[in-house]
Amino acid sequence: MKKTALYDKHVSLGAKIVPFAGFEMPVQYSGINEEHFAVREKAGMFDVSHMGQFFIEGAFAKDLLQFVTSNNVDALEDGKAQYSCLPNETGGIVDDLIVYKMEDEKYFVVVNASNIDKDWNHIAKYNEKFGAKMTNASDEMSLIAIQGPKATEILQKLTETDLPTIPYYHFTVGSVAGFSDVIISNTGYTGSGGFEIYFANENAEKIWDALTEAGKEFGLIPCGLASRDTLRLEKGFCLYGNDIDDTTSPLEAGLGWITKFDKDFVNKTFLENQKAEGITRKLVGFEMQEKAIPRHDYEVVDADGNIIGKVTSGTMSPMKKIGLGLAYVDKPNFKLDSEIFIRIRNKDIPAKVVKLPFV
Repeated sequence: MKKTALYDKHVSLGAKIVPFAGFEMPVQYSGINEEHFAVREKAGMFDVSHMGQFFIEGAFAKDLLQFVTSNNVDALEDGKAQYSCLPNETGGIVDDLIVYKMEDEKYFVVVNASNIDKDWNHIAKYNEKFGAKMTNASDEMSLIAIQGPKATEILQKLTETDLPTIPYYHFTVGSVAGFSDVIISNTGYTGSGGFEIYFANENAEKIWDALTEAGKEFGLIPCGLASRDTLRLEKGFCLYGNDIDDTTSPLEAGLGWITKFDKDFVNKTFLENQKAEGITRKLVGFEMQEKAIPRHDYEVVDADGNIIGKVTSGTMSPMKKIGLGLAYVDKPNFKLDSEIFIRIRNKDIPAKVVKLPFV
């Protein structure tokens, strides 16, 4: 198992460590609910250094990314980031990712930890035609996410960069805690605002400690993967391997907004046809109508007990105090307000299809 540059820090803080995507990662520190509410109300800090980072450079860097990703890279300007996905050749998704435009002919791509090798090989396969320079920096870079309404004030104490001038899904390169060449990105996967900062591994512990000290007066606490999951789920954000994978199309997953047909890309024709014909299943949000907690892979059934889908993510929402989740549901049961049932230990518990986000 790999370890991030902050592994020893997590152990010293008493974090519960679990294997995740090939890494030894902190799943929680003080408790899921406490960490969840810290991010929603104050601030939380996550080590997400297990994520993968690639640099794509050269005269044909944009052309390569334009072809392998679903979103329109032409829409990017220097300092702007874009959520996107890598369509595969069979109608599914290789991974979801964020593309950053550093400058003309230089892009920074952040991918999921479990897919680093798969994504690299997929992009490299198509790069044989384009010839861009690809660099896998995943083992050299660390990533900390500072999330929550107080995140900007905390990080501002450590940088001269004027953070409020960085719009959502934009970034800059600056200094943090005295260390230069830090990518400061107004992104995150909690839905509570904040920044993600990318920097060299050797600076990780000092930057973590500086953030911890700067955040004391604001109630900043370290957070693990468990609260990261409940936070993203309350906002209806997809998790690769649960809600999207090699068998789910971006259109089925509600990612039509990052699938742009005004350009050529991998398997465009299949997705164009799927859009024209209409999808037969859809990823929806649902809320339990009785006290129950839905979990990954639970069956979704209709009033007659017919299987019409499968839960992909589920939890007890810390904010709403009810069970909720995401599920692929067959047509026509994926319409808003449709009554569906989640099969939990051979009992069919009523639920309702609702609009996302949950909170």
